[in-house]
Amino acid sequence: MSESEQMTPGVKTEKKLRKVLFSICTWGLTAVCFYLVWGKIDDAAARENQAAFQYLLVFFGQANWLLWLAVMIPYSVFFFLVDAHVTWRVIRWFNVSEIKLNAVLPIRGSAYILSLVNEQVGKGAMSLYLLRRHQVPGWEALSSMIFLGIMEIYQLLIFSSIGVLLGFELVVEASSMLPLDVILPTVFIVAAIYLPIHIAYFRGHLLKKFSVRDKGVFHALRQGTPRHYLLTLLFKAPNLIGAVVVYTVALELFQVDVNFGQMLAFLPVIFLAAALPLPFHAGALLLWTVLFPEYPEVGAFSLVMHTFFVMFNAVIGTLFLPRANRELFG
Repeated sequence: MSESEQMTPGVKTEKKLRKVLFSICTWGLTAVCFYLVWGKIDDAAARENQAAFQYLLVFFGQANWLLWLAVMIPYSVFFFLVDAHVTWRVIRWFNVSEIKLNAVLPIRGSAYILSLVNEQVGKGAMSLYLLRRHQVPGWEALSSMIFLGIMEIYQLLIFSSIGVLLGFELVVEASSMLPLDVILPTVFIVAAIYLPIHIAYFRGHLLKKFSVRDKGVFHALRQGTPRHYLLTLLFKAPNLIGAVVVYTVALELFQVDVNFGQMLAFLPVIFLAAALPLPFHAGALLLWTVLFPEYPEVGAFSLVMHTFFVMFNAVIGTLFLPRANRELFG
């Protein structure tokens, strides 16, 4: 009998209610974010004696779209290759030591298609592949995806801390709406304190009586050594450095005056906001306008960048889809 069949009617109702409330909250927050961004765009347009739509049309009309595509397409391919390589390394460490990189490429690529619907479904594709082809228990496979997710967050925090350290005056200038000059250093310090505690606990050197670490879903965290954490950060670093360069160039193509230091300090934080469970990455959309108050139209720019990126990654995935289907279901 499945878990859903074992639930009582009351438990099922409560679960559905929580799901509905969560959906209402996320869509409500998304609407607020879009409302605030649109208000800033409308104010900027009014200062130019233009309607908001006309203001955005001018903004997008002055961009060099051919050069933008010439930047975005190679970066999307580069991102996929780096992402697949990091995923392959982590799977070799914690799940299947003999797996080849060319076996991971089609599954990782096709997962981008599923991620259009739901990011967690995309991660599930890799777990299903490891179960079917290599008999890796589902929880252990998922543990590697959790390890990658943690490293994704720490990569953003590390690069952002470097950017904030090098350009703290830029953070102070951008702190008119939110005290970012206090919030960001506090987050960096807390994260730096937590990571060694995290590693020590899951390696069994700390709080030995707490057995939560023994669950299958934490398999990769139990196996992970400081070397694994460091190498994962180094393997993933080219993608974020590339993103900083690409966004700096892309904004210049849209006539937005930014520099590499600003992007290094702010882009990782924006990516963290994009990880919030809000439709259309609304958290990142709003944060763009907070960090660049002189250019509220960058909120619309970020929506275009994100949409192109996920769609083109899905196109890459379709190239691998026949082989991925054979690997998963053949």
